[in-house]
Amino acid sequence: MTLEEFFVRNSKAAVAFSGGADSALVLWAARQYGREVGAYYVHTAFQPAFELADARRLAAELEVPLKVVEVDVLAVPEAAANGPGRCYYCKRTLFSALRQAAEADGYTVLLDGTNASDDAGDRPGMQALRELEVRSPLRECGLTKDQVRQLSRQAGLFTWDKPAYACLATRVPTGTAITAETLARVERGEEVLFRLGFTDFRLRLLGDAARVQVPADQLERAARLNQEITRGLAADFSAVLLDLQGR
Repeated sequence: MTLEEFFVRNSKAAVAFSGGADSALVLWAARQYGREVGAYYVHTAFQPAFELADARRLAAELEVPLKVVEVDVLAVPEAAANGPGRCYYCKRTLFSALRQAAEADGYTVLLDGTNASDDAGDRPGMQALRELEVRSPLRECGLTKDQVRQLSRQAGLFTWDKPAYACLATRVPTGTAITAETLARVERGEEVLFRLGFTDFRLRLLGDAARVQVPADQLERAARLNQEITRGLAADFSAVLLDLQGR
């Protein structure tokens, strides 16, 4: 089945749009081949500001109305506690809110950007998506991440080469409670790394310190800019450690 065939059969649908490459292609295909589509972005403390900016930009370029759904994910005890099941409770809460908003607008089909490269058994939150009957066109059509990027480039989507970006909560070690201030510190730290020109990196908490992970081909540059990185992160972290393994 192709994306065109999927949307011929499901011509009216709501897309859970994160601003990333996968859901961007789903939104483009829904706009291209469907009859009626709505984009829904769930805004929580777990998402950095640039994700919403990217979502708004692409929705505007595709001329698809974007509804921002606000969710206080830190009010969900199981999510804030950051135990092993955090992703399940988070996804369940977020997609329940998205489904409620979409159904209020007359959409009975809710789509997400899971692709065929994602491991259904291991990917956090996949169980919640199944329980809520969220459909994944990319996965159903057998499209891998590489194919998603290729099709996105052909479609002229600026997200075609956007690195995958896991939510800010993944920077906090499992078992360490998540607070709004912790997430803000991480986001400020990652903004510093963005400004210094790093890509596809992670800043992970290690006690009060920051553990910086960059791709192997950026390690030498990170070491060379160690003073700039340390100065930029000093206000929020007691120490800065560079992971020499690379991402």
